[in-house]
Amino acid sequence: MDQETRPVSPRSFRLSEDFRAVVIGGTGGIGAAITQEFLDLGASVIATAATAAETEASPLAGAPGLGLAALDITDDAAVDALAREVGELDALVNCAGILRRDDEFDLEVFRQVIEVNLTGTMRCCTAFRAGLAARRGSIVNIASMNAFAALPRLPAYCASKGGVVMLTRALAHAWADQGIRVNAVAPGYIETPLNAEGRKDAAHYDRIAARTALKRWGQPEEVAGTVAYLCMPAAQYVTGSIAMVDGGFLAG
Repeated sequence: MDQETRPVSPRSFRLSEDFRAVVIGGTGGIGAAITQEFLDLGASVIATAATAAETEASPLAGAPGLGLAALDITDDAAVDALAREVGELDALVNCAGILRRDDEFDLEVFRQVIEVNLTGTMRCCTAFRAGLAARRGSIVNIASMNAFAALPRLPAYCASKGGVVMLTRALAHAWADQGIRVNAVAPGYIETPLNAEGRKDAAHYDRIAARTALKRWGQPEEVAGTVAYLCMPAAQYVTGSIAMVDGGFLAG
């Protein structure tokens, strides 16, 4: 059987026994689901939150194989220190993000959102690069459907996520020779604490669900599986890719 028709081994859809991952923003919402997915697959994980209070309140606290850390991703020294402490790793997931609906037209707020969502992602990628190269690891950045479909009340958020998409593609080319794959996942409307208030509006909730091909909102766990796949041997020829997890919202 030639190489082109050889079936993929089931082992390609597993993580190695000593797989190590860092999930930035990995204690709540989509990040927590990603952290749990890695743990369920047997990985050891360090998940971060912005404050110590958030790590202590995480429902994941105490899970076997999990370490929690408070991390300000706008702080160069703090991010570098965590990267040195972690050392070699197989996967970095950048999931930390903020939005400030309506307030993002204020330039200072605009800068804050960009600093966290875009510059923070780059800061973490560069800090953990050497550790990833040591294991030929991969990066998965969490972008958004709103990198492609803008929302008028979120100019900074949309701009930052568009930036994450192009950053992902640029780094995929820049670091391929170091064995680092760089991909992104772009979630659509996922039920998280971030949008809990808006989901109380039944008409809004139903309108969004009807707009998707699957006629429903997504769940954080449905994003996590795509992230895990991108870190597996089965995805070893995938880099610079943006995986949409939006229930078909942008498909039609």
